[in-house]
Amino acid sequence: MRANRIASLACLAALAVGASSCVDQSVTATSSSKQSAGADLPAVEPLDWGTCTDEFDPGPDFECATLTVPLDYGDADGATLDLALIRLPASKQRTGAVLLNPGGPGGSGWDFTASAATALRDEMGLEAFDLVGFDPRGVDRSGGIRCLTDQQVDATVYLDSTPDTPAEQEAYDAAPYLEDACRDAYGDDLAFYSTENAARDMDVIRRALGDDTISYLGVSYGTYLGAVYATLFPDRVRALVLDAAFEPSGDDDVEQYTTQAGGFEGAFNDWVTWCQTTPECAFTSADVASAWEELSSQLDDAPAPGDDGRLANEQVFSTATSAALYSRDAWPVLAKALADARSGDGAGLLRLADGYVGRSPDGTYDTQEQSFAVITCASGLGSPAPADPQAVVDELGRVAPRFSEGVTVDDFGDECEGFGISATPPMLSYTGDAPVLVIGGLKDPATPIRWAEEMTAAMGANARLLTYTGEGHGFVLTATCVTQLAAAVLVDGTLPDEGETCDPDPEIERPSWWDRLVLPPGIDPTFDAPEVLVALGIGPTQGYSELHLSSLDNDGVIAAYTKALERAGFELADDRELFDGVAQAGFFAPNSDDFLSVIVVSPEAAASPDMGDISPLLSDPTKTLVVVSYFPG
Repeated sequence: MRANRIASLACLAALAVGASSCVDQSVTATSSSKQSAGADLPAVEPLDWGTCTDEFDPGPDFECATLTVPLDYGDADGATLDLALIRLPASKQRTGAVLLNPGGPGGSGWDFTASAATALRDEMGLEAFDLVGFDPRGVDRSGGIRCLTDQQVDATVYLDSTPDTPAEQEAYDAAPYLEDACRDAYGDDLAFYSTENAARDMDVIRRALGDDTISYLGVSYGTYLGAVYATLFPDRVRALVLDAAFEPSGDDDVEQYTTQAGGFEGAFNDWVTWCQTTPECAFTSADVASAWEELSSQLDDAPAPGDDGRLANEQVFSTATSAALYSRDAWPVLAKALADARSGDGAGLLRLADGYVGRSPDGTYDTQEQSFAVITCASGLGSPAPADPQAVVDELGRVAPRFSEGVTVDDFGDECEGFGISATPPMLSYTGDAPVLVIGGLKDPATPIRWAEEMTAAMGANARLLTYTGEGHGFVLTATCVTQLAAAVLVDGTLPDEGETCDPDPEIERPSWWDRLVLPPGIDPTFDAPEVLVALGIGPTQGYSELHLSSLDNDGVIAAYTKALERAGFELADDRELFDGVAQAGFFAPNSDDFLSVIVVSPEAAASPDMGDISPLLSDPTKTLVVVSYFPG
């Protein structure tokens, strides 16, 4: 999912996507023959950093570069691949660089860095470091894997796998196989898009930066990439933070299929409890779980139309539910989308699902749906056919009855056979002496805590496990405690104590002085739209926020609030344009360090792809969006 342009104002989201099904026919290529280390690599030139020219403008503080790496590290003089890099340069005397990766596999490190690096720098005290992101090989700008067209992906990504009408059966029969298309497009080169080769790319990046060692912050699958790098290059690590750790390489047959399913089932049960006990939940029912199951059946029989002519079927429903379970902040959004779908409006479910699979409002896709499957298989992380399929079905029924409903023994096969790739993942084993912080969440749906525990063991004596007790997936910038402890590792190499845990931040309550605020002329009354705040990355643990619309333009809104707030004793701290169509004014509350932020988003900016096109979330998309937020001093 492409991050929106003001996600860095608050929290960031981790990426993950589901695996594709596979077909038979294999042209085997083993990782041992295709991914040798390559002892005699050519010299690496320093990176030529310059102005970013990407259509997603990250702003003037960022610089971009391209780095050429071998496609096959066993043939360094052969075919090459260009990696797209972006950095937020150190603003103090430079200590080194921190490489960033958001996960996937297939997540864009370029987008992640463009959206989150400023917040990471400011919240973690990383001013002495270049924060460097890159799209890994096969992802988006770095030779992104595109075996199917956007139109073909659109026709298959929400395909009903249990067709019960002639039209659904026709669509199912006509769907192209990703595996066939990728084999036709890339042939044996598919084997080169592995995690091991991405780790080797990271070491070329280190060399091009001119650094002897590198620091790293990875999320989700990004933790596995970082651990593989440390395994291959133990003497070149300065510090590692591995957030929401993913370590599946030691899983047995049953664990491969049930670990993540059980995580999502647990998160869903927590969402159900929340929904039944809070008035914030729009999906009202005496039995929320049963109502969710009934809606699933309803959408399978009669999909709900969205606002673009597409239909929200059972697969959209399932994908949207999984997407919302990644963040506690998205729970109210899921509830509203479900309530709307129950009434015949599928737009909310489609928005949630589209963000999960990397679909833009214009129908284009990033590469994650395709690169995920290829990188997974090239890395040896695909699940083979289990020796005892019935045992897997039985265990799924026990740990994840809702998220495995309808699964039978006939549904299992070798996930990677159709790509013609046979690869063995490296055994993680870090032998260096740099500090390694592994972060695991007790309620993480996508990477349950067992993986964090196993990664900590694999990363040696200097690895330390930090346990987060709250909901969600990816905890740096989400929980203050986690952010501070992770910062200590990256800044000065200090690990937390053994057994350290972090709790979620409390939600920020409405301040007592809020009631004294006077709504300026030209500003509409507040409206409730949790999906807008989530889309903008502003969660309730960061600040207390209210939303308004206005017929005034950006300058008019800022002027109206400045006049009204200064009359009320507030002091203007800052007034600036964040980027095209988005401005902010900040104020200090009277006799306090409390901070009041007024962000205004023009109609044109709200409708832009860089902002994630939030205009459909507004009751009147022709008006200016006003976000008023309180941040405690």
